[in-house]
Amino acid sequence: MKIVVTGGAGFIGANLCQTLLDDGEVTEVVALDDLSTGFKENLDGTGVTLVEGTILDPEVLDEVLAGAHSVVHLGARGSVPRSVADPWASHQANASGTAQVLEAARRAGGLHVVVASSSSVYGANTELPKRESMVARPVSPYAASKLATEAYTLAWQHTYGLPTLAFRFFNVFGPMQAVGHAYAAVVPAFVSAALEGRPLPVHGEGVQSRDFTYVGTVCEVLRRAALDQVISTEPVNLAFGSRTSLLEMIAILEDILGHPLEREHQGRRAGDVDHTQADNSRLRELFPDVTPVELRAGLETTVAWYRESLRSR
Repeated sequence: MKIVVTGGAGFIGANLCQTLLDDGEVTEVVALDDLSTGFKENLDGTGVTLVEGTILDPEVLDEVLAGAHSVVHLGARGSVPRSVADPWASHQANASGTAQVLEAARRAGGLHVVVASSSSVYGANTELPKRESMVARPVSPYAASKLATEAYTLAWQHTYGLPTLAFRFFNVFGPMQAVGHAYAAVVPAFVSAALEGRPLPVHGEGVQSRDFTYVGTVCEVLRRAALDQVISTEPVNLAFGSRTSLLEMIAILEDILGHPLEREHQGRRAGDVDHTQADNSRLRELFPDVTPVELRAGLETTVAWYRESLRSR
């Protein structure tokens, strides 16, 4: 069985490729990545076939999708601040790129497609927990491009009968998440600063909260979705209803590391929302026996990975 992962050299993509290879049913994993944010090293020694190319190239897509059982479309231009700085680039990668993948899947005979959207689509809708039936109110170009991503996915299902499933990712964290740039996600930014003895960069007061989901849990859901060709006529939250503030996250890291951590409070970032928390009812209906990795356990594994990464530099 062949599974294609777009964005396969990125954080979630590389973790997913390894999860798929560990499954006895999967005989071939192909990662398509333009390496704009992914890294070849993430796939070193894994046995994954890496194809360097862009999801905006129909010929490349036709080549990699040939003979596939399913495609997991993770290729995207992530980060709210990055989209604020260059909204058109986010639109091209996320909205136009998704339409290209869906069309390629249709040309390939109607391949099953799993697509990554984002909790950011809820935006200015402040009600908690976030239910998929809520009105989406994006407050950043990134969020708008992700709403377009899932809208295209569901439209291709309705119009062409393409078997699809659109997940709304919340705050995914874990090993291989990139650090060292202005758009780094909060967990790698905190962990890398803590291990290097720098103040933790806290945007605002740190009371904003997130539904953090360990990457291993996300990859297990994606694996099952791809192998079983699960479909849904509505978007599906991929998170489990937790809610942790940034200050609470720092307290857990202090406990794991065994010492207090200095904080450097900075201004709030444009496009950020105050709180996220998923209603996971629809996810549980589709994947009733998935057990999420607990936040502290996921953080312990993540800290260990970053510590080893620092040693090997």
